[in-house]
Amino acid sequence: MRSYFLLFLLLFSLSSISQSKKKDTLPTPKWKIHGRFAFVFNQSSFSNWRTGGVNSIAGNLNVNYDFNYKKNNINWDSRLITSYGLSHLSEQGWRKTDDRVEFNTLFGLKTSTYWFFSFIGNFRTQYTLGYDYKKEPKERVSDFLSPAYLTFGPGMLWKKSDDLSINIAPATARYTFVNDFFSGKFGVAEGRNTAFSIGYSLSGYYKFQIMENIVMENILALYTDYLANVGNIDVDYQANIGFKVNKQIKMHLTFQAIIDDDSSSKIQFRQLFGLGVNYSFHERVSY
Repeated sequence: MRSYFLLFLLLFSLSSISQSKKKDTLPTPKWKIHGRFAFVFNQSSFSNWRTGGVNSIAGNLNVNYDFNYKKNNINWDSRLITSYGLSHLSEQGWRKTDDRVEFNTLFGLKTSTYWFFSFIGNFRTQYTLGYDYKKEPKERVSDFLSPAYLTFGPGMLWKKSDDLSINIAPATARYTFVNDFFSGKFGVAEGRNTAFSIGYSLSGYYKFQIMENIVMENILALYTDYLANVGNIDVDYQANIGFKVNKQIKMHLTFQAIIDDDSSSKIQFRQLFGLGVNYSFHERVSY
């Protein structure tokens, strides 16, 4: 399974970048790289505390990278999103609170003011074992590359700006990967490790400023499979709200909802809130 992961990263990491020089002028940046690092730490301790309490330690690390390339009629946007969080509660031990690795890429060839021929790619999975602690004994529900999703396909992109875009891909292929333990789950047939589907994909991105120092980011992905359950739509919606306290201190609120019958018969919700130290940098490369 690890070979699929490495091959995917290799295919979308390699690119051919042309060089241009102009006399007596500074080169125009073609690449824009934006990296964001955030660490949130929480700790509580109680001793003879009359109202009660549970000793706990929790930490969460987020690393996001945006890679944007623009030259002539070419627009190529890629994003790496990765996060991991742990908490330790008395008598319960260590538990995973967040685990995500996702890579998105969108290549566009401009045809008019706001329209592009496009090609999308997405890969997402998690780093470590995940458990359902509500069951006794605890039940294993995920692992590294189990499940893992690889999605790609051609389409049309409408992009008003870097903060507002919609991509339509009517012939999108999606592969689902699992190890032997999860064979028969996540839409993969019993005895197999992969499942293939092709369908219609629509994705949108909208980022705007609510008020001074508060920014909201909306990410929506819809997918319906032509080969099975036609008309059944998988939904993945995520809202990120950032509150800037100062240059280094920020608050983050993330809300995510997923509807995917192959993964769960119920709507999946994820909510994260944190106050922590942030480091952000921008780099422009004129290759």
